[in-house]
Amino acid sequence: MDNRKAPPDWQRAMLAIAEGDGDFLPLGDRHYAFFAEERPVLLVTFEDAAALRERADNLPEHYALAKSRGWSLLTILAEGETWWRDPAVFGYFDRLADDGFLEDFDRVIFYGAGPAGYAAAAFSITAPGAELVLVAPRATLDPALAGWDERHRIARRINFRSRYGYAPDMTESASKVWLIHDPLHRPDAMHAALFQRPWVEPLHARYTGEGTEDTLREMRVLDRILEAAMDGKFSASYFAWLWRGRRSNGSYLRAILAAARLSGHRKREIMICRSVTSRLNAPRFARRLAELTGEGQ
Repeated sequence: MDNRKAPPDWQRAMLAIAEGDGDFLPLGDRHYAFFAEERPVLLVTFEDAAALRERADNLPEHYALAKSRGWSLLTILAEGETWWRDPAVFGYFDRLADDGFLEDFDRVIFYGAGPAGYAAAAFSITAPGAELVLVAPRATLDPALAGWDERHRIARRINFRSRYGYAPDMTESASKVWLIHDPLHRPDAMHAALFQRPWVEPLHARYTGEGTEDTLREMRVLDRILEAAMDGKFSASYFAWLWRGRRSNGSYLRAILAAARLSGHRKREIMICRSVTSRLNAPRFARRLAELTGEGQ
């Protein structure tokens, strides 16, 4: 009689993939590692397990992209706001480094946003020569260094001084770090300043505030960024070209209009509304233009 406990339903899709060419294993009580092997290029990501459970396919967010492009994928899942600060996760990356697992890949890209950007930076030291794509990453939540960041009050109790602790220092073995953030959003700009290193290139996504990653998704450029990075073709000029798509993005346009209104720049509001309404079907901007100028009344 087999007394082994059946895996939860949400794990079955990953386990089925792992039975082929891959792996799925728990790391302590609050983390899991999922690996799907394809070609010898690897995307490493960090995700919230709760978000994965909400998806219909119960697979990591970037699995479909990796599968379609023939990339291998390693995703570390976390139960709750752990920031992946767990000895079991440390031990897992220690083993990967000791076994030379990450060195077997021709190219390794670490990706993460916000807290996951912290983890991507922190654990990238185990893959010398890796390239990092970080969106609004946190450098640390150590109160002595980032006490000004009040967004993650519960996580302040986590120890950020032990191994893999200070993310900016952990990027020292990276070949390149692309750091995408909104320089007008004070907390993210301050974290970005802590990452300042010769190998770190900041890329500005103004007026995205807390939603930088969401805006990149809405613009359908996040996958293109990762594809370019994996092909070794990502650059500041390519990002600037992709970022031009913001001129048709609702979140961005609403943000710049709100900023102009808040600052009392009436002429700028009018310019924004006229630009948007000349290109897009945008009732909100048309109404605001009418309020400002009387046009259409």
